Amino acid sequence: MSSVDVHRTFGAVLLGGLFALGLSGIVTIQVLIYFKLYPDDHSRLKALVLGIWLLDICHSSFVVTAVWSYLIKNYGNSATIDHIPWSIPMTIVFTAVLTFCVHCFFANRVFMLSRRNYYLTLPILILAVCRLTSACVTTGTMLHEGTLTGFKRDYKFVFTLGLALSSAVDILITGLLLFLLQTKRTGLSNLDNIIDSLILYAFETGSLTCAATVASMICWLTMNDNLWVPTSSASFIKTSRTFRIFMGLHFVISKLYANSLLVTLNTRAKLRRARSGSENNNLVVLGARRPTHSRDQLSGDQRTPPKVDSQQPVLQISVEKSVQYMSDDDRSTPTPTHHWN
Repeated sequence: MSSVDVHRTFGAVLLGGLFALGLSGIVTIQVLIYFKLYPDDHSRLKALVLGIWLLDICHSSFVVTAVWSYLIKNYGNSATIDHIPWSIPMTIVFTAVLTFCVHCFFANRVFMLSRRNYYLTLPILILAVCRLTSACVTTGTMLHEGTLTGFKRDYKFVFTLGLALSSAVDILITGLLLFLLQTKRTGLSNLDNIIDSLILYAFETGSLTCAATVASMICWLTMNDNLWVPTSSASFIKTSRTFRIFMGLHFVISKLYANSLLVTLNTRAKLRRARSGSENNNLVVLGARRPTHSRDQLSGDQRTPPKVDSQQPVLQISVEKSVQYMSDDDRSTPTPTHHWN
């Protein structure tokens, strides 16, 4: 083990695994908060949250298995540093599946916010499917090759492609959400403040997952072939500390995606409280003129509907629907509707 840079190989795996488990605990807390705050959500949304939670638990178990394999099972055996344990490919495919679910969730938000615009949504879904396919191919080739040198020699581009596609999907989703939310501004401070909060959440969650993926890809591409490990045959295998540092970062990626989805869902309560604190009802009337009452109407039957200038309609926007719609996939598009009295 004297030729192995322990701090930059196994140390990176250990720290990445510990940090990933810490984030997994936050995922569990977020799930419990979700079911406490939103017991009346649609069953499809509840199933998505449960699915994300189960995927996260499985991913954490594979992370623990990988750390055990490196630090306990093969402790002191420098010849195994080039070996890829089966648990490592499993963490990659589970990360891809969880990421795909989160990408589909945000793609649905883009779809509904854009008033069911397929031209904006289909590119996201296509890239997300390609990213999932790339991860599945990576998992299969790692299990088949069994060694880091063999995988890097023949299939390095597949792994790089998957990371690049994941980053592209994050950038595309974040950019479209920011643009579409910006177009929802009305000029009213109460509603615009809520939209500003949604823009901030979209930027923070999207940029965080994108930054983690880009950092992981940079480590994979730039920190190449700088560790020589002796084998039993007294020859030297040129391997890399890249894989271990990369895996330390890659352990965390799925946790960030899971938390980004759950934070998006759980912030609805905060947005609703902000709305109810500034308004007494769910409707904001935009551009409405004061109804004109005749003297007979004021002194007569109050059930007679007031006369409204028909040249300017009463534009009503449901703030509650807008807030719920930003997170739920079972709400109709909250397009402004005109009511004529």
